[in-house]
Amino acid sequence: MGFFDKIKNGLSKTKQSMTNKLNGVIASFTGENEEFFDELEELLILSDVGGEASMEAVDRLRDEVKRRGLRGSEEVRGVLKEILVDMLEENNGLDLKTKPSIILIVGVNGVGKTTTIGKLAMELGRQGKKVLLAAGDTFRAAAAEQLSVWAGRAGADFVRHEEGSDPAAVVFDSIAAAKARGSDVIIVDTAGRLHNKSNLMNELNKISRVIDRELPDASRETLLVLDATTGQNGLMQAEEFKRFAGLTGIVLTKLDGTAKGGIVFAISSKLGVPVKYVGVGEQADDLIPFDRDEFTEALLS
Repeated sequence: MGFFDKIKNGLSKTKQSMTNKLNGVIASFTGENEEFFDELEELLILSDVGGEASMEAVDRLRDEVKRRGLRGSEEVRGVLKEILVDMLEENNGLDLKTKPSIILIVGVNGVGKTTTIGKLAMELGRQGKKVLLAAGDTFRAAAAEQLSVWAGRAGADFVRHEEGSDPAAVVFDSIAAAKARGSDVIIVDTAGRLHNKSNLMNELNKISRVIDRELPDASRETLLVLDATTGQNGLMQAEEFKRFAGLTGIVLTKLDGTAKGGIVFAISSKLGVPVKYVGVGEQADDLIPFDRDEFTEALLS
């Protein structure tokens, strides 16, 4: 099954709530009409596209309708798609040019970080890359055990320390092991919750300093894993992590479990960070690279 089919299936709940209503609103378009634009904006906001992003999309559509003299609903649908695609940052894939490259996975507990790491390790393994998983979440009971299971499934190397040990030390040893074993990619799990927010961000900073010192020239990705079902709460998490962790991309999990897939637009347009992967199911191959054109087409089709 290709991306379009998977994303279309994954968006089934969103399509039931958002797309059907959107089709109805668009079908009612007969020319410049403020009631149409107000209704469209309200629908986008209710679909978790977000207030700012919804206003921007509708303002741009209003301008284009006037500029192009649009009269037909299908013309409006096409222009709205262009606008929504443009609001999403383009996904140019992962930057993994160096050997080793490093991927830092961040996010709060419960969003699917460990599962995302495992699926990503399997995908990179299928591409012929030698992967090493670093159990940097030393504070959550059973985190390392869960990651170890995924390492076994993916055929990846695995480095861990005892529970409660220093995450930065795990990363240091993982980098040394990757160099010794000729690994292509290191994927680092990180804590999702500590005693308070500042402690969590301090740990991420310590890990970053170790990477800067030990792999100063390495290709590096910092991916924030977000649960799509949390909606606007996920956006607030993303803003916090961007402030402290220097994000290069978003992984949006459980997209198949939400009726508010519009959160993709809110996150990408607000943060200026691309969505790099979306999770649309439980299977190992249900973590798929994000394509903004096909996503928007699936949403509006």
